[in-house]
Amino acid sequence: MHLAFTHAHRLQSACNVYIACLNISSYKAGQPLKPPCRPGFSQNFYTVIVSRDVLHGQSILKVKFEDCQRNREVGFVSSDPNFSVRPDGTVYAEQEVANLSEPVQFMVTARGLHDPHIWETTVKLALAGHPHPSPFTKIGIEEMLSRVWDSPPRVIKFLRKHQRGSSANGLRRQKRDWVIPPINVPENSRGPFPHMLVRIRSDQDKDVGIRYSITGAGADQPPSGIYNIDPISGNMFVTQPLDREERASFHLRAHAVDMNGNQVENPIDLYIYVIDMNDNRPEFQNQVYNGSVAEGSKPGSSVMQVTATDSDDSTTANGMVRYRILSQSPHSPIPNMFTINSETGDIVTVAAGLDREKVSQYTIIVQATDMEGNLNFGLSNTATALISITDINDNPPELTVRTFSGEVPENKVNVVVTNLTVVDRDQPHSPNWNAVYRIVSGDPSGHFTIRTNPITNEGMLTVVKPVDFEFNRAFMLTVVVSNQAHLASGIQSSLQSTAGVTISVQDVNEPPVFPVNPKVIRFEEGVPAGTTLTVFAAQDPDHFIHQTVRYSKLSDPANWLKINRTNGQITTMALLDRESIYVKNNVYEATFLAFDNGSPQASGTGTLQINLIDVNDNAPVLIPREAQVCERARPNSRINITASDADAEPNIGPFVFELPSFPASVRRNWTISRLNGDYAQLRLRIPYLEASVYEIPIIVSDSGNPPLSNRSVIRVKVCPCDDNGDCSATGAVAAAGLGTGAIIAILICIIILLSMVLLFVVWMKRREKERQAKPLLIDPEDDVRDNILKYDEEGGGEEDQDYDLSQLQQPESLDHIINKPTGVRRVDERPVIAESQYPVRPSLPHPGDIGDFINDGLRAADNDPTAPPYDSLLVFDYEGSGSTAGSVSSLNSTSSGDQDYDYLNDWGPRFKKLADLYGGGDDD
Repeated sequence: MHLAFTHAHRLQSACNVYIACLNISSYKAGQPLKPPCRPGFSQNFYTVIVSRDVLHGQSILKVKFEDCQRNREVGFVSSDPNFSVRPDGTVYAEQEVANLSEPVQFMVTARGLHDPHIWETTVKLALAGHPHPSPFTKIGIEEMLSRVWDSPPRVIKFLRKHQRGSSANGLRRQKRDWVIPPINVPENSRGPFPHMLVRIRSDQDKDVGIRYSITGAGADQPPSGIYNIDPISGNMFVTQPLDREERASFHLRAHAVDMNGNQVENPIDLYIYVIDMNDNRPEFQNQVYNGSVAEGSKPGSSVMQVTATDSDDSTTANGMVRYRILSQSPHSPIPNMFTINSETGDIVTVAAGLDREKVSQYTIIVQATDMEGNLNFGLSNTATALISITDINDNPPELTVRTFSGEVPENKVNVVVTNLTVVDRDQPHSPNWNAVYRIVSGDPSGHFTIRTNPITNEGMLTVVKPVDFEFNRAFMLTVVVSNQAHLASGIQSSLQSTAGVTISVQDVNEPPVFPVNPKVIRFEEGVPAGTTLTVFAAQDPDHFIHQTVRYSKLSDPANWLKINRTNGQITTMALLDRESIYVKNNVYEATFLAFDNGSPQASGTGTLQINLIDVNDNAPVLIPREAQVCERARPNSRINITASDADAEPNIGPFVFELPSFPASVRRNWTISRLNGDYAQLRLRIPYLEASVYEIPIIVSDSGNPPLSNRSVIRVKVCPCDDNGDCSATGAVAAAGLGTGAIIAILICIIILLSMVLLFVVWMKRREKERQAKPLLIDPEDDVRDNILKYDEEGGGEEDQDYDLSQLQQPESLDHIINKPTGVRRVDERPVIAESQYPVRPSLPHPGDIGDFINDGLRAADNDPTAPPYDSLLVFDYEGSGSTAGSVSSLNSTSSGDQDYDYLNDWGPRFKKLADLYGGGDDD
């Protein structure tokens, strides 16, 4: 089988059996940008030219069905019994059709096996070698459609079927006598409507009354009402204009029934095709397209692709889009720097000379026209393509001058000496523009480096290693600059990318330097004061300036040293002691300052480390100083002793331990034996020693030359022990130095003391009891309230006294006064006897009765034997909220100092002493 596709093939049938416009174009498998996935056939029309000699049941074409769900099961059905469709969409011939004289058009229907959806497409077949009519012009197409619309409607009869009979294998397939040709209706017709398309007729309409009807999408199914039929005459009408872009074909069924509704004829299939008109402009997917191409690109370099789609039939000229460039801006270097593929929309360069530094962007206006680009008949649309020229490194960096200069002070780092300026015409802040600087000569020691300023692209020549004026007074550097990216092919480096840099070094006053720092010396400890240890001198690096160096002490923790101000000689001021807390790991450290007389003055610091050699100047000390043993000698009753020595090797152990010969009791009772070089054992020589505390002298000697000895005393507690060899509790007390008699005496004293405390407590309780049983009788002469008591201090005032003033506050009501018992309430203790009757004041007294009330109360108090011998707080009845007598603050004291106090003798014995004091008159 051979499939051939041509660019334009339109077929027209003058007898109005077939009216079709076939456009056979070469189909190129491309991948245009697709809209959102919609299930259905990839094409509305398939047009194929086939050879006559290959139609022997072979495949003709394959329709492509797009299944967005990827799991939908679809079955295909052909409307023409001469052609069938396999499950994969392959269309093949059922029989020999070599005698096909005219193009064949039929419909392929796709139906979901598990859902009611139906999709349709049209297949148009023509035999190779069949004469093709000339391409239509726009006028020719309109005339053809007019003839189709205005031509008399044809009559379609119900098909006759012939039963071929049955066989042993069952029923055979029934075959139609002829195929009912499809009905073609142009879209966008102006009417009038309804417009008759065909007449449906049955051969039996002469014998019985026939009623005709149509069913299917467009008739009684959505979109319903587009087609209807006269049930009596069988005339079929279209009721409204059609839009092929909404629906390209219709599949209806015609029915014929009698007056009782019985089927007279088998239904026939009617296929209605909507003829496409060029009623849709091409639409660009984007109004503005952005593309780019590198500068210096060769002709034919791809830039971008623009795409426009047309809703019209893509198999006809109505939907065939062609592209062209309308304008280019700017026109530099030529007006036509780009071209576009008319069919694919690919934009490419057609000339050399793209230079980003001259033109960085081009604006292209692209036009898309259908009707295969025919400007006379086709519809057009435009879009804008912005083409950016991308940068390549075709411009090497160039230093602005050939020689740079700068100066730097000596001994300084991270100082910018000078800035190297450069120009580069490439894209700023890109690898093609970023400058990289290198020092190629003049700095063998690496004193300088060049850092690139990322903003300005300048080279910052910086000191990274101190320079010395006394060795180098100037530097001559050679600097080379290049880009971060390599130069493009064929571009040569510029001579202006190299420059010289002259650097002058400034002399500054440098501080004196100690040649050896720190300086280490060795001396024995204990050298006397005034000993010269060393000369710690510094040197002035400023050889070209004569300056004087002086010295001073900066740090001397033990204040052992002094330095000569002129020559740096170090002398001791005290004994050097290795065992001092200021000596760490046998090293004593001091720092000194050396300064010159320059301007400004400079100073340097030096450290002196004295490694002190140990001498045997510390006697050993016994360890431990206290111990205990059992009073009876036992195998484990031994005391391990050792010694500590502040000196170092070899002036410490092995130690020698021995007991002195005096007193003689030491060697008689105790013995000492050597365990090793550092340890010895002290134990009892006799089998029993009375429990007590003994101070045993021991002589300890070190191994120095000469050795040093020390008489140390160890305090040993001898005590009775239990079976485990541990001191018992009583033994521990006895060992503390107390005998049995002393312990008994202490216990007797404790018992006597407890007895005395007990007797004192009993006596106090008895006295308290007697005091409560007897009345309180006090001689008025001894009444302490009549005496004047003088205290050391009176306190800080009423606010410092923690008194309970609630008794003096005015009550809210007089209920407590009415219910109050007779008499004066007291807070002290009184004898339990008949209480004197004190006058009771009325609840609301008149102010004039206050004097009488006080006099009555005074007489009752004088004769009251229960009055306490000391002042007490007396709480009187409430006196009322006010007084008509007014305030006593308005009373004035008399100017005369003479006053007769003899009336105090009449107030009773309690005022006798007060009368004696004030009643004497002139005798006072």
